[in-house]
Amino acid sequence: MKPIPGAGTAVALAQFVLESPRFAHVVTVAAIGVAVSAEFLVRLVGWAGLIGMLAVLVLLMIGMSFVRRSEIRWLAALPVSLVLFVGWTSMSVLWTTYRSATVTGIAYLLAFTIIGVGISLVRDTIQIVRAFGDVFRAVLVVSLALEILSGLLIDMPIGFLGIQGDLNTLGPIQGIMASRNQLGLVALLAVITFGTELRTRSVGRGLGVGSLVLGIAGIALSRSPVISAVLIVVTIAVIALYFLRRLPAERRTIWQLGLLVGALLLALAAWLTRAPLIALFSANNDMTYRLTLWRRVVALIPQNPLEGWGWVGYWRPNIMPFPIFTIPGEREPTSAVNAFLDVWFQLGLVGLVIFVGLVALTFTRSWLLAGRKRSTVFTWPALVLLALIIASLAESSILVEYGWLMFVVCTVKAAQELSWRGAFARPLEQEPL
Repeated sequence: MKPIPGAGTAVALAQFVLESPRFAHVVTVAAIGVAVSAEFLVRLVGWAGLIGMLAVLVLLMIGMSFVRRSEIRWLAALPVSLVLFVGWTSMSVLWTTYRSATVTGIAYLLAFTIIGVGISLVRDTIQIVRAFGDVFRAVLVVSLALEILSGLLIDMPIGFLGIQGDLNTLGPIQGIMASRNQLGLVALLAVITFGTELRTRSVGRGLGVGSLVLGIAGIALSRSPVISAVLIVVTIAVIALYFLRRLPAERRTIWQLGLLVGALLLALAAWLTRAPLIALFSANNDMTYRLTLWRRVVALIPQNPLEGWGWVGYWRPNIMPFPIFTIPGEREPTSAVNAFLDVWFQLGLVGLVIFVGLVALTFTRSWLLAGRKRSTVFTWPALVLLALIIASLAESSILVEYGWLMFVVCTVKAAQELSWRGAFARPLEQEPL
């Protein structure tokens, strides 16, 4: 059989493009942009358009990882805890009563997982931070521009984008994220990212300060009680890391233990004083809605306690049992507005244990690296994870789209730097004679 003319040249060109750092940057920014603006894209081009974009990005990520296969530390590329969670999620198709919805939900999760792993393998942490920073700047600028158009210029909602046009009363605004909680969370993650860019001097001071002002404005105008609480926790963590990173290495362990005890006591105090705290953040209406929804979810968990009902990611209001969760006079729920309860319902007690272990291991690794490593960039995964985890008590963002993508990136990066499998794989150093 004769070789196809030009085939070798085409393969060489494809490999050259896939190996190009500039191409990797463009694909990374595009992937993060699709993840963060997924809700906005669905409203513009529909689910078919979004799925088409994800399919192309998945193929590109696989291609870029393949051409760099000799450079990748495969032992740390896929953390066991992440594989276990995705594996159990995929197995839920065997027992679910809504199989087609589970298949599409698993495919959606796998797409963002592959993209997240691919980003982690082909880009350094500082490059990832810069890519997220560029996307967050664009999302916040577009969101505020549309809010100005809706709330000040035409003074009417933009219904198909979910924008209510309340900027004239200083919010709450939704931007392109469809809800104030989602916009507030993105703005908070943006502030963490912009602060990291400034500290690492990866952007100019003017751009960095302007970006921080933009992010803070997004948090303030979202007027989200949930994000206000998360912001306080993240601020405390920033202060703790600031002093922890300046301690001598021999004193760091005892202070880490002290921080852990202090965090547990703070969490206990917050639980005991939850009623006045809810009133302080003006979250009574939101909490009433959440408590009603949580009771309905918990009531159905005993029917499939170990394995769960089956994974769907976003809830499907046209498939049983999800219509049961609709509360008259309230918005149609697309999640349990609590990631841990969502996992418990969809994947059972087994899935919840795996997920809690994955979250705990990833955060522990990231926090230890943030305290040990000299570069400020290592504080970014720890603070991002903290924001996502605390927010997951009142939202399920960490399980889908940009939340899951960021979580996967942080998980893989933490495992690359602090992997027990990598430690076992290294040859033992010879003891001095």
